[in-house]
Amino acid sequence: MKAAVFEGVEQIVVREWPDPRIKPDEILVKVACCAICGTDIRIYHQGHKAITPPSITGHELAGVIVKVGREVTGFNEGDGVTVATSTPCLRCSYCEKGLYNICDNLTGVGYDYNGGFAEYMVVPAVVLKANNLIKLPDGLSLEEACMPEPFACVINGQELSQVKDGDTVAIIGAGPIGCMHTSVAKLRGAKEIILLELSQDRLDLAKDLPVDHFINTSKEDMVKTVTDITGGAGADVVIVAAPSSKAQEDGLQIVAKRGRLNLFGGLPRTNPRALFDSNRIHYGEIFVHGSYGPIARQQKEALRLFSTGKIEARKFVSAKLPLEKILDGFKMTEEKKCRRVVINL
Repeated sequence: MKAAVFEGVEQIVVREWPDPRIKPDEILVKVACCAICGTDIRIYHQGHKAITPPSITGHELAGVIVKVGREVTGFNEGDGVTVATSTPCLRCSYCEKGLYNICDNLTGVGYDYNGGFAEYMVVPAVVLKANNLIKLPDGLSLEEACMPEPFACVINGQELSQVKDGDTVAIIGAGPIGCMHTSVAKLRGAKEIILLELSQDRLDLAKDLPVDHFINTSKEDMVKTVTDITGGAGADVVIVAAPSSKAQEDGLQIVAKRGRLNLFGGLPRTNPRALFDSNRIHYGEIFVHGSYGPIARQQKEALRLFSTGKIEARKFVSAKLPLEKILDGFKMTEEKKCRRVVINL
């Protein structure tokens, strides 16, 4: 088969790869498409502790089952499927509480197991045991079906932030994830959505989304603008969808008393610290939390939102490229002038 093989830092080569064979407790999927995630870009530039080259990355994928191991039940050849990326061990204390995304022994498709930037992918037994292979709803295209993982991350974050009817939600960062946050916040009942971004190009890309206020923070003072919009109160929820310590620090300055500050975007490993005015947290009784990846339930919820038309997943696909042009897709993603780039196989 043909695959985009990660052979080392900044070395991805599209070449022939041995056709995979499955064990009796595995499934073989013919991959239809796989979206490029920011994590794929980081792996390309920095590598990853869970990845030993040569390997195949890519985890936002959809495809069709072409072979089912004889010990596997519940799936058939021809089923359209996607996969929940993070695979829990089902044994640790967090798994026992149902907190599968923060499992102590988490593994993942596109990391520990070969992923979706290839014509075929094996679904290992551990993924099936965790119920992380997900059948697609009727009528949903395979292109749309490779998008639920990032939306599920957003759903997880907004569940933790308790976004609800009547909230004013400020989202810092108008990249693909920030844009997804606007749609999910509106569905959860947000009264007013403020989108804050340094890049006018990114704000312009978000003009078709349910946003009440587009704020270019390179031209407008973030704190003053949000204070004016909210009548001095600040936003009920602030979601920092940018890998920036300054954005996190600024986020604390615009959240209301008893508000929720979600540090959604992780910081670079080389500079993972932000400086907070802890008195503001203390006296304002502000809740500060992080949010990581999703669990399968949230990915199924994203698929439901797609299939019922409540979220138009196609709107978040900016470009579709063949596997041979995957590095062009990486470049487009890094230039930050698009939402998701999808590799078609």
